[in-house]
Order: sequence, then structure tokens, then C-alpha cells
Amino acid sequence: MKTRTLVIIALFAGCVVSGRAHGATLDGAKVHSTSTGQGSKTVILIHGWTCDETSWSEQVPALSKRYRVITIDLPGHGRSDQPKDGKFSMDVFAKAVEAVRAEANADHVILVGHSMGGPVVYRYAQLYPQHTAALVLVDAPLFKASEVRAFVDQGIPRVTGPDGMKGREAMIRGMFSSATTPELQSRILKMMLSAPEATAKGAMNAMADPAVWDNHVLQIPALAIFAATYRGNGLDVTKGYLPDLQFMNVPGTGHFLMMEKPAEFNQQVIAFVDRQKF
Repeated sequence: MKTRTLVIIALFAGCVVSGRAHGATLDGAKVHSTSTGQGSKTVILIHGWTCDETSWSEQVPALSKRYRVITIDLPGHGRSDQPKDGKFSMDVFAKAVEAVRAEANADHVILVGHSMGGPVVYRYAQLYPQHTAALVLVDAPLFKASEVRAFVDQGIPRVTGPDGMKGREAMIRGMFSSATTPELQSRILKMMLSAPEATAKGAMNAMADPAVWDNHVLQIPALAIFAATYRGNGLDVTKGYLPDLQFMNVPGTGHFLMMEKPAEFNQQVIAFVDRQKF
């Protein structure tokens, strides 16, 4: 269970997402996003550490039949620019999401965050409660500041330097399950190993930002969809931060459950979004 917890903290850590591309800016740096579909509700999908918007290629077609769906490349990831000053933080990521939301003119949004995207949407909800209708955490438990800081201090040397690529690959492979087909493994590895070292280091370090983990209890609807049978300490901490939390597992999946069993995953997200009234 300890290894499983470290793997999830690590991620805090293919296919083309179809739709209309946009380019909001944050301090002059481009934030790439894609908007697909229409509807009275807007769902924003946030990827994990060293990933990009193509993480959600199995969700966009299904969700966009009912809602407006926006996928984002966080700063330093995919087709977005590096942060203007080169400094990564959860605030930078949250402000990038806000820049995209404002450009899209969506007053209230439901945010879905995978892995590192979980703390990103949690931080967004802290900073912009007036625009946050609900959160969905995808294999993304929230942790105490000391737990994250300890892992980040240990993990950054593994993903940087001469052996950094080997360390990153080993970390990523540890997140696969029997449901992660060879084709899917290749796609995920290609996506995540394409991110520059500055992103791998900066985004990992951003997860330990103490401002994020300062006991912010948010009274908003939330759904946590976790892989397999995870029931670690992070779940209890997550419930402490988000008291109005529903929790479920998707059996037979690994960390990339939305790619491994998209039909089951999409069904749960749609049911949750449909229940939200705003």
C-alpha cells in the first residue's frame, strides 16, 4: 500500500483530441486548450504530471454529446508554453485553468483532475470558488503537506539528471496494470517522456506547495473515482478536505483507469455531472 501511495503522489503525476483549439494566455505565455461540444454545463478536464490533453481522448466524444468539454495542456505540458518566469506552482496551474475558463466565458464549471490534476482542481476551487460547481478526482487522493514534501524531495533526483529518463520510465511503468494494454503503455510512455526535464522537475516540486495543503475544507460536491481497490490513508485525508465526497473504485484498473475502462469511467462521470444543479 505504501508503494501504491507513492506512485499516486508521483504522478501528481497517441490520440488527438478533436474540437476547436484555443490559446488563452497567462502572463504572456500561451495556454493551449480545446473546446468540444455544447450544453448548459461546462466540464474542464485536467491531466496529470508530464501528461497532456490527449489523456482524455476517450472521454471527449462521450461527454461532449451532453456538455461543453474543455481539455487543457497545463503550463509546460503539451502545446502550452513554459511558465513565463520558468517557475512552476499549483497557483500557476490554477491560474492557467482560470485563464481558459474566462476565455470560454463559462461562469460555473465542473473540474475533473487526474493524478496531479487532482491537486490542481482542488487549488483552483480554493482560489476561484465562485466559478467552481463541483470536482471529480481521478485516482488523485489529497495528502498532508508533510507526506507530499517528503516524497518530492526524494523523487526529484530520480527524474532529473543523467538517469532522469530511466527514472521517469520506471515510475510510469509502476502505474500500469494488467488492463494497460501494450499499445496503451506505449502511448502513455511516449506522451509522458516527451515532457522536458524542466516540466518533470518543476511540476513535481509544485505538488509540495504548502499553500495547497493548508487544511482548506471545501463544502462543494465531489466525486473520487479510484483505480482497482485503493483505500489508502489518502482517502481519509481527501474526505477531510472535501466532506461532500462520493467515492468509488473501478475494478481491474491501474492509474490510467479513464483510458483502460473508458465506458465505465464515462458512465460514472456523466451520472455525477447530471446530478449537479447550478
